[in-house]
Amino acid sequence: MSIDDAVERLSDDKDDHNRWVGVYIGILAVLLAICSMGGGNAAKDASRAHIEAANTWAFFQAKNIRRNAISIHIDDMELMLATQPAMPPAARATVQAKIKDYRAEYERLTKDPEKGEGLDQLSAKAKAWEMERDIAIRKDPYFDWAEAMLQIAIVLASVHLIIGNTALLGLSGGLGAFGLILMLNGFTLLVRLPFLG
Repeated sequence: MSIDDAVERLSDDKDDHNRWVGVYIGILAVLLAICSMGGGNAAKDASRAHIEAANTWAFFQAKNIRRNAISIHIDDMELMLATQPAMPPAARATVQAKIKDYRAEYERLTKDPEKGEGLDQLSAKAKAWEMERDIAIRKDPYFDWAEAMLQIAIVLASVHLIIGNTALLGLSGGLGAFGLILMLNGFTLLVRLPFLG
């Protein structure tokens, strides 16, 4: 084998190696795009759920204020019946009927299974929105760190192509793998890392 053949073979091996590193960089870029999408969705989900929870709690508070006002009316009417024993029977019957109507309204404001807008249902809905928000907030840091790891892995692999330092390619592989694990955990939340929230 001549020196020219050996140089050509070495050059072909290096070109093959560089092609595979290019494919590796492409895979990292695809993972980075998926990670970016996951992080963006987590942030949007957190915002949407937070707004829905706030709106539901505002509706809850409005209904609770109304329910409290009705409770005060019931107390006032019962006090009126107790302090006015000489009230004409027709007026007493009217006040008792109104108390009954108010009690029914009080119960409807507390539990409204038909519309699902009683205080009990609204409280459960708001808590469900808060839980969804909290899960999305917990996911977001995993995506942020995964994006950083994948971006650094891409840069290190690119630098390897320029200077040929194999240690940089190894470090890129480690960071890329760690970024992939963080990204998968961002989607699934299988493992909770204390330093990431």
